[in-house]
Amino acid sequence: MIKIIIPLYNDWEALDLLLQEIKKSVSVELFSKLSFVIVDDCSSVECDIKQFSSYNLSIIRLWRNVSHQKAIALGLSYLTQASDFEKVIVMDSDGEDKPSDIQRLYDASLKEPNKIIFAQRAKRSEGLVFRIGYTVYKFLFGLLTGKVIEFGNFSILPFRQAQKLAYVSEIWNHFPGGIIRSKLPYSSIPIERGTRLAGKSKMNFVSLVLHGLSAVSVHLDTVAVRILIGSLWMTFIAGVGAIIVVIVKFLSPANASPGWATTLVTASIIIILQALLSSLFLIFTVLNYRTQKHFIPAKEYSDFIEKIEKA
Repeated sequence: MIKIIIPLYNDWEALDLLLQEIKKSVSVELFSKLSFVIVDDCSSVECDIKQFSSYNLSIIRLWRNVSHQKAIALGLSYLTQASDFEKVIVMDSDGEDKPSDIQRLYDASLKEPNKIIFAQRAKRSEGLVFRIGYTVYKFLFGLLTGKVIEFGNFSILPFRQAQKLAYVSEIWNHFPGGIIRSKLPYSSIPIERGTRLAGKSKMNFVSLVLHGLSAVSVHLDTVAVRILIGSLWMTFIAGVGAIIVVIVKFLSPANASPGWATTLVTASIIIILQALLSSLFLIFTVLNYRTQKHFIPAKEYSDFIEKIEKA
């Protein structure tokens, strides 16, 4: 069997259309292997599971809304503990992860059976403002972490890798970021992003910013070290600048404006101290965090599940 995990919050209409599109898009042989696991993120809109009776489908009802990334982690943890399967596909419910690309991911996975295969966003359908924001996000992610991220949740995982991933605490914050951090083998194939099938996106500006920061937070120790290195460079540059100011002061004519050298040197010292103290504080905060017990989805997922319904 191949499981498809779909996190969902109120998008029942889009889900219905998505399932129809999947049935039409993939081969008959592949569709016969599929079973759908909907992680209902405590939706405020009720849905009768009987409307999906023509599909091999179950719904995991959560006690509370935990957000998109955490819903994926809970669904993955439940599946890897409760059953055995060949592969698992993670995709959104709104149709932006195109059903026709399931076949492409599956075929790519057959060629690299031990790797997680992501859908790399070759082309996006969102507006100009979103695309600019996404470009800025990728740049900052690379600058702060030294890594490249060009994919989202849409992916296919072999069972063994999915099992291991359920013990990676970082997927609780950000699913693809957690996979990068886990050092599990992965690759990607270029896939264009589709358009929403129904309804409106629940993601607002604040949600998008938090989502981007969550990806960075997964690599916080790396970020802290890179910031420290940047601070040391700032210290070196400020120190050189202070030395140059002192030299220029002694070479300046006697009638030069008084106090300018002292002001510049003082500003350099303040910059040096602030940069070093801030980066050191961040480093020690991260080191302290690493000594704490972390949330392991595979061990604690059951606390969030209210019930499992089968169509």
